[in-house]
Amino acid sequence: MNYIILDLEWDSVFHKKHRRFVNQILQIGAVKLNESFEVDDSIEITIHSALSNRVTGRFARLTGITKENMQKGVPADEAVEQFNRWAGKDTVTLTWSTSDLFTIYENEQLVFQNARFHLEKYVDLQAFIQNEMKLLGWQPNGQISLSGAAEFLRINTDGLPLHTARADCLLAAAMLQKCYHPDRFAQLIQDTRSEVFQKRLFFKPYYLNKLSDPAVDRKQMTFVCENCGNCLKRTSGWNYRNRWFIANFHCKKCALDYSGRICFRQTFDQVIIKKKLLPVVAEKAESEQKRNEMQRLPETM
Repeated sequence: MNYIILDLEWDSVFHKKHRRFVNQILQIGAVKLNESFEVDDSIEITIHSALSNRVTGRFARLTGITKENMQKGVPADEAVEQFNRWAGKDTVTLTWSTSDLFTIYENEQLVFQNARFHLEKYVDLQAFIQNEMKLLGWQPNGQISLSGAAEFLRINTDGLPLHTARADCLLAAAMLQKCYHPDRFAQLIQDTRSEVFQKRLFFKPYYLNKLSDPAVDRKQMTFVCENCGNCLKRTSGWNYRNRWFIANFHCKKCALDYSGRICFRQTFDQVIIKKKLLPVVAEKAESEQKRNEMQRLPETM
């Protein structure tokens, strides 16, 4: 079995027929790894846009792909077929997050004529690397970038032109080699043809905003005093504001008042809960700071 690390570079282009902007793929890059995760081969294909004769300035600065480079590229369908032949069969494809998959599906629907990427077994490499980094002490604060992960793992990026498809793949391969754990990696291999995979991929997480929602766990809506550790008594009803359920709480022992906040975010697999407890004095100071910041904002015409 081979492993393919795939990276795409795309540019936002207006699609006249569909009257909307699409992220058209303009470069395909990939590296092929053997079962020992050694790099056996690599490929990079620049695509001639079917929708525009130019590229945006931001895309050119980020990737180094100029209008002239793009215009010398091959048609999209030809590029996809070339990649499929190179990748071969019995492979596991990895991308850094699932954003490339969304772009692939969008291009297959709106840009390509007949070509389709042959991706069957799949791993979200970003998810795997982040899980391994947590075991090494990384404290998550949202999703981490490819370069950010490389910095944490102390992988040298000198000489790699990042944001080009092949270079990003080589960097991802180095991280996989450093973090690989057979059992934890195997657990993340998915079948892209399964109904569950498709549902999970296109599921859009959302915040629960009604206490009557059965997914809201009312048992989690309690707080303890930060001073003495005793359970706080709720002294107001719950209000919903900016994704948070908010209520007032009081500690009888310490005579302290708090503002308790909790939010519920529904993902495909679970409800993620976040809680905050602010002393009322701190909450007032925070509100006052926000008001002062708003007053300092320049007036707009």
